[in-house]
Amino acid sequence: MKDLDPKPTGDYIVPPTEQSMDDWPRVRRTNWWVRGTLVLFACGLATVFYIATRVNPYDANGNPLRSGSHQTLGMPACQFKKMTGMPCPSCGMTTSFAHLVRGDVWNSLRANWVGTGLAVFCAFLIPWCLASAVRGRYLGVRRLEATLAFLVGLFTVVMLGRWGVVLLLTVFD
Repeated sequence: MKDLDPKPTGDYIVPPTEQSMDDWPRVRRTNWWVRGTLVLFACGLATVFYIATRVNPYDANGNPLRSGSHQTLGMPACQFKKMTGMPCPSCGMTTSFAHLVRGDVWNSLRANWVGTGLAVFCAFLIPWCLASAVRGRYLGVRRLEATLAFLVGLFTVVMLGRWGVVLLLTVFD
C-alpha cells in the first residue's frame, strides 16, 4: 500500500504554528484631525460639566428639584411635558448632572438615574479622549464605530426603558 504522504517526516511531528500578540498587525496611529477631534470632544464634555455647575438644582426654599433646573439658564420649560402632562425621556437629566457635580448623588439618582450614569460615563470619557489623542490610538477599543454604535444603542434602550417605567408610575399615581 502506498503512503499518502509523499515526503517522509521521520519520527517527529511538526507542531502547529503559534501566533502570539506580537505577531498581530499593529494598530495604526490616528490622523491629526482625529486626535484634534478627541481633544475638542473632551473640551466639549468639560464645558457640559462647567455648565452643570452654573445650573441651580434647588428651588427657592433649598429643596432639591427633580426636573426643570435648565430653566435657570433661561431655557423654556419642557414642551413635551407642557403639552402632554407627562415627562419626556430626558426630563431630569440636566437636574441630575447639576446635582452630581455638587456631590449630591442621591438627588441626582432621584432626578434621573440614567442622567447620573451618563454623567459618570462622560466624566470617564474626558481623560480617555485626551489619553487616546496623546497616544494616537484608542485606548481599549479596536473598532471605534462598532463601540459607539453599541453604546448609543445601549443608552437609548436604557433611557427609553426608564421612561416607560416613569410613564407607568405617572399613569397609576
